[in-house]
Amino acid sequence: MPRWGGWWLPVLGPGVAVGVWWAVTVVFGIREFFLPGPGDIVAAFRAQPGYLLREAGTTLVETVVGFGVAAAGGLVLAVVLTAWRGLERAAMPVLVALNAVPKVAVAPLLVVWLGFGMRPKIVLVVLICFFPILVSAMAGLTSTPAELGELSRSLSASVRDTYLKIRLPWALPQVFVGLRVAVSLAVIGAVVAEISNPGAGLGAVIVQSGMSFDTPLAFAAIVLLAILSTGLFYLVVAVERALVPWARAITG
Repeated sequence: MPRWGGWWLPVLGPGVAVGVWWAVTVVFGIREFFLPGPGDIVAAFRAQPGYLLREAGTTLVETVVGFGVAAAGGLVLAVVLTAWRGLERAAMPVLVALNAVPKVAVAPLLVVWLGFGMRPKIVLVVLICFFPILVSAMAGLTSTPAELGELSRSLSASVRDTYLKIRLPWALPQVFVGLRVAVSLAVIGAVVAEISNPGAGLGAVIVQSGMSFDTPLAFAAIVLLAILSTGLFYLVVAVERALVPWARAITG
């Protein structure tokens, strides 16, 4: 494929979507109260740029902190569970059951337990991100080829060296699959928490603008959330390509 395709194709899809969106609002004469056009959203952002960017910054902090905690905890627990298989068999039913609890139902309880502010929102992000990271890391750590395991034993490698030099590098592509999924879920978790506790953040903007029937402002917040989620996703992709450049050659 020509080099220009790599630059323009990711822009082409959103550009076409925005064009279709604008055309639908114009052709069918849809009022901005029901579906604002791209121009209405730009006008809403230009009317309050400082406010929207400040609330976007709050959502970003909640997302990044929660995602970081979930990534660290999920990776450490994955190493522990794959090292002791008996513990894995005992713990996985509990973890699956906890993950099955609807996070929307937990959000109000976190406010009761942790109070208002940023803490319950970060905890909800951790709860949403933790399981995908754990499962993908465990899948990667248990997929090490048998010949590599035999090589480590023949060299009398310790468990620590085996994990650090063989199993963890081999698992990294699978780990990043979970990280890519989780970073998008992290934004969703932050917004769900902000809607349940609308003190700050883009979720609070959506709630408050809905109460005041300011649909363009709500859509401006939604667009910022989409940009935030997309940026974080491609940041994880960039880190993956920097740390695991050989993975693409293996997978084709």
